[in-house]
Formats: sequence, C-alpha cells, structure tokens
Amino acid sequence: MKSIRDFSLSGKRVLLRVDFNVPMDEQNQITDDNRVTMVLPTIRYILQEKGKLILCSHMGRPKGKRVEALSLAPVADHLQSLLGVKVTLAPDCVGEEVMALVAKMAAGEVLLLENLRFHLEETANDPGFSEQLAKLADVYINDAFAASHRAHASVVGVAELVAEKGAGFLLQTEMDYFRKSMTEPIRPLVAVIGGAKVSSKLGALENMLAKVDRMIIGGAMANTFLKSMGVEVGASKVEDDLLETAKRFVEAADTKGIKLHLPVDFVVADRFAEDAVTKTVTFRDIPSGWMALDIGPASTILFQEALQDAGTIIWNGPMGAFEIDAFARGTMALCRTVAASHALSIVGGGDSNAAVKKSGEEKNISYMSTGGGAFLELMEGKVLPGVAVLDR
Repeated sequence: MKSIRDFSLSGKRVLLRVDFNVPMDEQNQITDDNRVTMVLPTIRYILQEKGKLILCSHMGRPKGKRVEALSLAPVADHLQSLLGVKVTLAPDCVGEEVMALVAKMAAGEVLLLENLRFHLEETANDPGFSEQLAKLADVYINDAFAASHRAHASVVGVAELVAEKGAGFLLQTEMDYFRKSMTEPIRPLVAVIGGAKVSSKLGALENMLAKVDRMIIGGAMANTFLKSMGVEVGASKVEDDLLETAKRFVEAADTKGIKLHLPVDFVVADRFAEDAVTKTVTFRDIPSGWMALDIGPASTILFQEALQDAGTIIWNGPMGAFEIDAFARGTMALCRTVAASHALSIVGGGDSNAAVKKSGEEKNISYMSTGGGAFLELMEGKVLPGVAVLDR
C-alpha cells in the first residue's frame, strides 16, 4: 500500500476521502470534532506540498436525497477555522458545477464536496458515479479508516479508476496499530470485549480466540454467555438464539487453553432508569425481574488482575450502561486500569471511545481508533475493501 508521501502533489488535484460524519446537536453545531482533527496532518501535508485539495465525505444516512440537516456546511466552516485557510463548499459532489469549481482551483486551495450520500449511487458503488468522482482527481488518497469497510464508490470505485492512489497518515496509523496489536503483539495479548450484543461481535470473538492469550467479556453480552452455562440472569438482556453458540465458544476457549474471564458479580436494577433501585449481587443471585447493568466490584478486581501483566490490550465495548452514572463504575474503573497499564493499548468503537473520554483518560491510551465497524471487521480477520483496493 503506497503512502501519500510516495506521490508528487504539487499542482495536482488530490481527491482525499475523509470521514467527516461528525455528531451534531439540534442547533447544527459539531459536538465532537475528533474525526476532523485526526485528518489534519494529511490535509496540511497536501497543502504544504501545493496540491489542489478536494475533500469528500458522507454525513448520516440521507438515503439518496438532499437533506439540509445533513449538509457538510458546518464542517466546512469548522475546518476553515482550524486551518486558517478558506474552505469552499461545493453545491454537490459531482456534476458540471463541481467540475467547473475544480477547474478553477489554484495550488493550496481547499474544496469540500457536498455529502456523497445525497446520491444513492455512492452506497451502490455505481460505476458511473465512481467515474464522475475519478474525473476530479489526479491523485486519490484514502484517509477514512472508519468508512474503509464499505465497498462504496468514494472508497472503492474511484480508487479502481485513479492510477495514483494511496493511504493518508490516519489510515496508515490505524493499520499500523492494528498490526502491532493483532499480528505482532507484545504478549500477553488480552482482548476486552463488551457491549450489548454477541451477534454483532461473534466473528471478532471467534477470530480472536486464535490470537489472544486471555479474554475478558463484559457488558450485556456477558449475560448470554452466563445463561448458556446455566446461570439465571433475571430480566437482563440476552440473545437466546445464541445460547448454544456461546456455550460452544466457552468450550472452545477451554480446549485452546485460553483463559476466559466473565463477570462474577453485577450492579443490578429493577429497571433501566437513572432513578432505579440498584444493588450489587453475585452472578448467581440476580433477582427475577431485575437486570444486570454493570459489572460489580469483584468483577472489576478480577478484570484488573487479568490486565496486570498484559503486553498488549485491545478493547471494544463497555462493561455496562456507562451513560448512566449508577452503571458506569465498572467501565470507568477499566478505563483507568487500561490507561495506567504499561501495555500497548488500542481502544476501538464509538461506545468504548465515549467511555474513555468520559473517564478523562483519553491521553493515556496508546491509540483510540476512529472506526467502529472497520475496527470490528479487522478484529474478525477480514480485509477492508478500502484498503485492499489501494494495493491493486
């Protein structure tokens, strides 16, 4: 995979695929600009090298219609303030008007194309749409790791049509950290997997069983594993259709000699609410009608001990419903443990990243991935289409 540094950019039209799908509030203000700031090194490099920078991104899911609330206009304004350079927002991402704007660009100028997903052809990886995007570019650079698991026109289709193509600094960093954590880890390698559903992470769990030295499973998905082992979990969230799968997974871990850590106690509540009645119980004493919403103090200590000598930690998914303070202690404690560890620590997924930010430990994590789905697909052992095409 070629790097952006492998190309001469001076005077060339550089089409840079970024992920500016940032969260917005009701006033259309950006609430977290991490996905913008993470690609600033690539953007600044292109401008420094006197390239004509054409940025493209999606925002939300407008389903092929122009939705003003999903316009990239607020991103253009914010990026302009960060760069101190004028950022022009194109009226569309393809078409004669866009071609005319690109034709007038001088070296060092910045044009942000409007939301790619205003066209259904983007998600369909339509050849004609890909060709229109390719006509804007002399060089194509992908720096949208979080979108690289999607075989979309701006990720795969256009890259197949532009001869000079490569990875931006963010995509390179993401892939380098993944290699360090999964392909060439400092051992012991410990995987921490949480979140709500086993179904969304089953592929990652099964693939990682062949790579890790030990695994911690928390969050609501732990309930499915416990129930598969005959434990009554009350009204806790469970995927009953995956009980047999979970049981086989536990048996496979045992056969391989992989130590699998599940919660031994929980913070339970009579309902999912901030003002719910809560108490801490062992995993065998969850009352009927109550739900497990966080790991308890004994589980926290158990998980901390499992991480104590880790050489590499890879974490995806919180230990409980951390959005509510009453159910956040387990996840916050784990954030502090991972942050204090001497291990190489990689955190991926929107909820995991949000939890780390809530804990205030963001700067003490080795790397926080910008991708949720892309991060999980790598954990599953899959090749990302947006990365594979750069090698073709």
